Amino acid sequence: MAKDGTARGGQRVGSGKKTTKRKNVELLNTAFTDITDFATPDELEGVDVPPIKEYLKSRQKNGKDFYAEEIYMTTYLWLKKRMCENLVSRQLIEQYAMSVSRWIQCEEAISEFGFLAKHPTTGNAIGSPYVQMSQAYMKQITQVWYQIYQIVKDNGIDDVDELDPQDLMMEKLLKAKRK
Repeated sequence: MAKDGTARGGQRVGSGKKTTKRKNVELLNTAFTDITDFATPDELEGVDVPPIKEYLKSRQKNGKDFYAEEIYMTTYLWLKKRMCENLVSRQLIEQYAMSVSRWIQCEEAISEFGFLAKHPTTGNAIGSPYVQMSQAYMKQITQVWYQIYQIVKDNGIDDVDELDPQDLMMEKLLKAKRK
């Protein structure tokens, strides 16, 4: 305590226990002194798209094609073109591909069966359950796409306003109705 009654002093900088951050920095400095210890692989193999999981290739109960594999490949190549394929998790791309494929299935069912369905017990007309499912999948697609798009927008090297998988999905849906 000083003569004027104020408390001055205290611990000096650098005295006392080391902080965790300083310990970690010292450990890193000692651990990576010799970087030549890393082994080089015998042979490198490059692929455009990593192997696609089997459930994305599965045949549907109604016998129609499932578009998840095609959507996955299109989305992955779109990400690769912008050098963001390693920044977006594969699970996120798979989730997007599955959701888009399911949404297309719901839209095809609406086109085939219409907007009305028959109530199972009363037999009265009710709204088609495919409409609600389609809306739920579209909401999920939009949320997942915003996550992917934000990563590309923040880290991508190319213009993201160019034709994207979202536009290709709409093309696929419009072509599917003609068949």
